Amino acid sequence: MDLGDLDQRINFYVSQLDEPSQVDLAQRLLDLTHAFPFSDFDYKLMYLQNAGVLSFNSYEDLRSIYLTSNPHLGLFAQDPRRFGEDWGNAHLMGLDARIRRPTAELDPRYEGKYDLWLDAVRIGVKAARAIRTDGEGTLVAKAMRHGSDQAFWMNFSQLQLENCDVFVFIGVWVDCLIYWILSSEEASANKYLSHMRRGGIQYQIGINNTNIDEFNNYMVPADEVIERIRQLGGL
Repeated sequence: MDLGDLDQRINFYVSQLDEPSQVDLAQRLLDLTHAFPFSDFDYKLMYLQNAGVLSFNSYEDLRSIYLTSNPHLGLFAQDPRRFGEDWGNAHLMGLDARIRRPTAELDPRYEGKYDLWLDAVRIGVKAARAIRTDGEGTLVAKAMRHGSDQAFWMNFSQLQLENCDVFVFIGVWVDCLIYWILSSEEASANKYLSHMRRGGIQYQIGINNTNIDEFNNYMVPADEVIERIRQLGGL
């Protein structure tokens, strides 16, 4: 269930209102001022509940179906720093206990220039969310389901090619996660690699609806992430 499906389900309940109430709700929505986290959705739901059309149990069922269909939607509400650094690293470590945060004890040369460590392989972890490029709205409102035909963009940035052996890109859609794993050499040779700033040492790779298929060779399922890291790291 995407936002369009959710809106259709809510509008079904709206159609159960008497005609004067439907007109009243429509006018209220036209005059409504929006401010996150409030939206047309919650306003309609409260109106319907107040009118006795939508029971609390029906609301809970609707909410449960939507959240089950979009298990990663909450990640689109996180601020960029928390999402890009904290979530990505924690998620990858959660796949296998052998992945660890680097320390000077593990790597005497460690200077904070890569993210994670696996048996001497230096890992750069980058996570990005699939956001549709058309229209306005919050990241949550523009969040994408995998397989959608809408245009989207995700940017894997701050790549320090000289300091990582392997890069793990985690693409986040509301309904799934995709893992692309590249060696530093593969990232360096990728035709979509570009400087983040002129003369800088950090790079970025953008993946969108027009080039995503070109990254299929780097894509692995979650249960093969560790083995691919080890393989590309020469273990």
